[in-house]
Amino acid sequence: MKSSFLHNWYKQLFAWGMAKANNADEQAIKLHDCPDYATMADLKRSLLGHLQGTVLEIGPGAGANLSYYPPGIHWIGVEPNLFMHPYIHQEAKRHGLTAIELYEGCAETLPVADNSIDTVVSTYVLCSVSDVDATLKDIQRVLKPGGTFVFIEHVAASENTCTRIVQDGITPIWKTVFDHCHPNRETGLHLEKAGFTSVHYQSFRLSVPIVSPHIAGIADRASS
Repeated sequence: MKSSFLHNWYKQLFAWGMAKANNADEQAIKLHDCPDYATMADLKRSLLGHLQGTVLEIGPGAGANLSYYPPGIHWIGVEPNLFMHPYIHQEAKRHGLTAIELYEGCAETLPVADNSIDTVVSTYVLCSVSDVDATLKDIQRVLKPGGTFVFIEHVAASENTCTRIVQDGITPIWKTVFDHCHPNRETGLHLEKAGFTSVHYQSFRLSVPIVSPHIAGIADRASS
């Protein structure tokens, strides 16, 4: 009973913190070593601002990305933390997204039909899923032929660098404190081996020493 209470308390506190982060000015978050985009807001507008049709976002948290989507899309969210859901509905209403569906679930087994989604979106989620390869496989299952996977993720630094040594050492504690986040996960390599017909991304840095570098891009499912 006590363990369950503490677990729910943590999830509720985490949701509250994520909701507070929705007020952050992402135009003020500068991207380093990124020639195409100056800020996080610029990057998200480019990746999310022109999406159409049915968009599924895995792990939307408290809805930080909802302000970047066009209002006409059909948005589906799969968020395992139920305490996030009220914040997501609040953000959707605030930004004029009316065609939304929200489910409790995990990224490894998405609760939607095969070949039903135009675009899957993940921002800073693959670092914390239990099984990256299973998640990427299920993303391809739900995408329509020719559909796209849009992602922004932090990834492991290069081997034998000071940053990577710190990442490897701190991961056991980090993932406990930060909701299963793995700062040393080689997500880019998983993406390249997942079976998408193409994977295009660029690297950049933020002024956060442990969760760096970052990648952002698009992966395409085969058109047939």
